[in-house]
This record gives sequence, structure tokens and C-alpha cells, in this order.
Amino acid sequence: MNSKSVKLLCLVLLGLLVVSGCSTNNESQVTISPTHNSSSKTMTIAASFYPMYIFTLNVAKDIPNVNVIDMTKPTAGCLHDYAVTPDDMKNLEEAKILITNGAGMESFMAKITNQMPNLKIVEASKGIELIKGDGNEGDNPHVWVSISNAIRQVQNIGDQLALLDPNNATKYQENTNMYIKKLEAQRAKMHLALNGIKSRDIVTFHEAFPYFAKEFNFNIAGVIEREPGSEPSAKELAETIDKVKSLKVKALFAEPQYSTKAAETIARETSAKVYTLDPVVMGPMEADAYLNIMDLNLRTLQEALK
Repeated sequence: MNSKSVKLLCLVLLGLLVVSGCSTNNESQVTISPTHNSSSKTMTIAASFYPMYIFTLNVAKDIPNVNVIDMTKPTAGCLHDYAVTPDDMKNLEEAKILITNGAGMESFMAKITNQMPNLKIVEASKGIELIKGDGNEGDNPHVWVSISNAIRQVQNIGDQLALLDPNNATKYQENTNMYIKKLEAQRAKMHLALNGIKSRDIVTFHEAFPYFAKEFNFNIAGVIEREPGSEPSAKELAETIDKVKSLKVKALFAEPQYSTKAAETIARETSAKVYTLDPVVMGPMEADAYLNIMDLNLRTLQEALK
């Protein structure tokens, strides 16, 4: 073989090696491409408790590869003095984002952020004017019980998810707008039905309803239990009974999550009747649950205050 043929053969072999090398490298890049992996991997969004779960469920509705979970058990109810469990922390292991109510409701957040510093936190109550708690001891965190505040929370959740997950931003915004329209319709329906009611004084089970009362112009004349699960003292019970009698309060509103024992005691000593008003802290894990519970509250108020 002459020198010219040898040079030609070397060039051919070199070309094959280069092509082979590029082919292997390109295949490897496709396999480990972050874009490729992220498009097929489910993103988990956790909610701190029931109402935040329902709101987030609506905002993330029908978005492929987005999974919404409730961090706490549906039976947890309101998170007063709630301690995070190992199961709760396990639920958060796969989550990228945690939706919280804020306003002091989730007193356990320091533990979560310390253990999971990369978890993105969305505070749904941001920008909402808070009502002081009983005795001016902190702010009342039950903002979602007002439909107007719920609308603001849903908007906050939608805006933040669109920023944190820009690939699905348009869908988050569409879902947010659609759900807010439903909430606005429910709010208008309730105002129309409740504005004409003459009896505006009510007694509630605990401090869950100040935002609701403000929304619909009711006066909370008394609270049966300052702390859910702790029976009122004899003095507190007597004071509530006197107030119910003096104001001629017609209705005492217990909550479905707690015992009606104290409310029934007050009812026996007065002419008031016991009804149930739901602060939406437990219920079916369905997208329309908040709307359905508020509709049930409307019917209860119409019956109790007619």
C-alpha cells in the first residue's frame, strides 16, 4: 500500500471515531437532560390543612404531572396548638411547595423550614387585614371563613404557583379565575339572602367566625368556648347565659367538629336553640367542598334567624 492510500485510510478511520464519539455523547445528554426529566416527573404541592387543600385543588385542577396533597390528616381540623407528626413530615418529603394559611395558624412552621430549607412556602393570607384575637392576644387566623378573604387567598395561591411553576402558569391563572368566579357567585348569593335578616346577634362555638361575621354584618354576642376542646368555666358559662338572655339571642352555633355539651347547657337556660355552623376545617376531599359547606351555612342561618 502506498503512502497516499495509508493517509486516506487513516482519515476514514479518524472520521468514524469522531462520529461514533459524538453519537455516544449526544445520547448521554438526552438521557440526563433536566428538561427531559422534569417534563415527566410529577410535582407535588402540599397544603397545610383542609381549607388550603381545597383551594389549591381548584387552582391546580387538571394540570398534568401536578399532584396536590393535604399534609395533615383530614380529621386534624383547625390547627390550634397542632404538633407536626412524623407522618406529616413524611408527606412533605416529595413536596416542592407548601401552601399555608399563615397569620399564625401554622405555629409549627419553624420545625418544617429548619428540616426542609428548600421547600417553597406560599402564605395564602398575605395582604389580608387581620382581626385581633380575643383579649388582643395575637391575630385571629381564621381568614378563610370569610368568602372575600377566601377569594384573596385563592388569588395569592394562583399567583405564587404561576411564579414557582412557570411552565404551567397559564393553566394556574385560568383555574384561579374560574374558581374565583364561583366564589364570587356564592358570596353574592349569601349577601342577597342574609342582608334582610333582622336578627344580627349570634353566639358561636369558638373564635372561628369573626371574619365571617364581618363579611355578612353579624354581631358575635358571645363565644361558648375560647379554646376548642376546653369546657368553659362556670363563670364564663354564666356570663354567656346572661348575655344571651339580655340580647334575646335566638341561635347558638356549635361546630360539627366539637361537642355541643356547653351549647346545650346554655340553650336549656335560655330560649335560644342550638344549630351547627361549619368553619370549613374538615370535610370531603372534593374541589367544590368549600362552596357546598358555605351553602349549607347559608341554609342554617336562614333557618336559625328567620
